[in-house]
Amino acid sequence: MNTLKVLNVYAGNLYGGIESMLFTLARTKGEVPGFDMDFALCFPGRLMDELRSTKATTHDLGPVRARYFWQVYRARHRLKTVLKKTRYDAVILHASWPYAIFAPVVRQAGIPLIYWQHDLASANPQSKIEKVAARIKPNFIISNSHFSAKTLVNLFPQIPYKVLYYPVLPSIPAADSASQRTSVRQELQTPLDHVVITLTARLESWKGHHLLLDALSNLHDLPGWTAWIVGGPQRPAEHSYLAGLKQKAQQYAIEDRVVFVGQRNDVRRLLYASDIHCQPNTGPEPFGIAFIEALYCGLPLVTTAIGAAVEIVDTSCGQTVPADESKALSEALRELITNTTKRQTLSAYGPTRAADLCDPGKSIRELRSLIETLKPVANH
Repeated sequence: MNTLKVLNVYAGNLYGGIESMLFTLARTKGEVPGFDMDFALCFPGRLMDELRSTKATTHDLGPVRARYFWQVYRARHRLKTVLKKTRYDAVILHASWPYAIFAPVVRQAGIPLIYWQHDLASANPQSKIEKVAARIKPNFIISNSHFSAKTLVNLFPQIPYKVLYYPVLPSIPAADSASQRTSVRQELQTPLDHVVITLTARLESWKGHHLLLDALSNLHDLPGWTAWIVGGPQRPAEHSYLAGLKQKAQQYAIEDRVVFVGQRNDVRRLLYASDIHCQPNTGPEPFGIAFIEALYCGLPLVTTAIGAAVEIVDTSCGQTVPADESKALSEALRELITNTTKRQTLSAYGPTRAADLCDPGKSIRELRSLIETLKPVANH
């Protein structure tokens, strides 16, 4: 079997689902024989550190602000040098920003160009980035969900694509999982007998933190629950958003039952110490790695029936409610808090559902097969 070598290019200045997926690709190197993946990032930080911890080949393209042409020129030159030194069978540009910056370099090198769609394409692209990205057509597109793929016509019409769910590594409970559960709850000052509802997401308003607080305010009369909101601000606007959430918890008089955990590197450890995962999106989720991670940890899911969440959450593993309806969300949470049997039934199927959708071996084999079909392209 010939070895296929692929370069993944991304920004790397934040940390969320895309970054988690790239880390998984690096950690599963060797999972599929004859498939080798390198990485190129523009910014140092957690993702760069994680990739290098796996011994993956990681190229530093240097910081880039699109408004500074000299930074764009420098980063493109660095990528051009990388492509000359190493023969790649394909280059994958992750999301619109890296695509707009680096697609011309890949196209000039005559290497198959893949756009991995991680976000929804605007119906009427307004941003300069999307307009620039649309000028160069990729050879192929990978989309993270069927919901996302429906929007591709807005950016790259008539380009062949394939939906490929993110590879997500399964969770392995610690040998002393019971004691770890106790340890986490003690750390977060949460009673051992409480039902813990956890939301693990970046601090963006469409992730539904405020809707969860609205729903929890309707459960003030119900004892025995605590909510953990996991995630810390990474951009200036997220600091004010977090402050508003804390103020809302105080207004609802539930601040003693809601723990703002902050940014963590041990999210799955927190999930194993939880009982329900609730991320009630108010805007459509392009995919939702947080859902898969929670399923692997055996948590029933509660979310809103919008976006790609409906491709993940079915009656075997959770429940969806209408968007923006805090009362319906309250009732769904109330039922799971009070009905231990239902909670355990949904929990039992979670890992199977996660593996069916996002088994790393299956996803990476599909990725390799896809790249194998692409042919080198002429320079433009």
